[in-house]
Amino acid sequence: MPDETAIAAPPVPVQGLHHFAWRCRDSEETRRFYEDLLGLPLTHVIKSDHVPSTGEYCPYVHIFFQMRDGSYIAFFDLGDDVAALPSPNTPSWVNHIALRVDSVEELMAAKSRLEAAGVEVLGPTDHHIIESIYFFDPNGIRLELTTPTVPTSEMDAHARKARAELDAWTERKAGLRKAAHG
Repeated sequence: MPDETAIAAPPVPVQGLHHFAWRCRDSEETRRFYEDLLGLPLTHVIKSDHVPSTGEYCPYVHIFFQMRDGSYIAFFDLGDDVAALPSPNTPSWVNHIALRVDSVEELMAAKSRLEAAGVEVLGPTDHHIIESIYFFDPNGIRLELTTPTVPTSEMDAHARKARAELDAWTERKAGLRKAAHG
């Protein structure tokens, strides 16, 4: 938990996602998937032998694909043909990145395009506020393409109840843990 004095000042406003970065096995294979199949243009490449934040030696290429809102999905190719391993304690459906499209029609067009390219697609899945499809990229990263299916007013109503719903889950979780540990 954060120190209460550290959070006394108001938070700095986060304006949006700049990029989500993950390790890839092969930068060209990843480029073909994200640029050629999903239509996200490759817009920036960083090549270096040293990690800027730590200074450690690790030759890499860092590639960025831009989405229409100006945010990016990015990858590191460390030159060893190794993809990031999934977490052994987490089901494969949990960790994923969801990317928004503008309509159910676009969602279904994306599904058709992915399937025509040999990508296995799950869905569409109706989540009552969004509709989604799910698939894996060549690196084993689970992706979701999703589109809102309710008006903003309904999402605003969900937001007003979100804290109470999380508090109820926290209480239930404590009960589940207590019951499991006897």
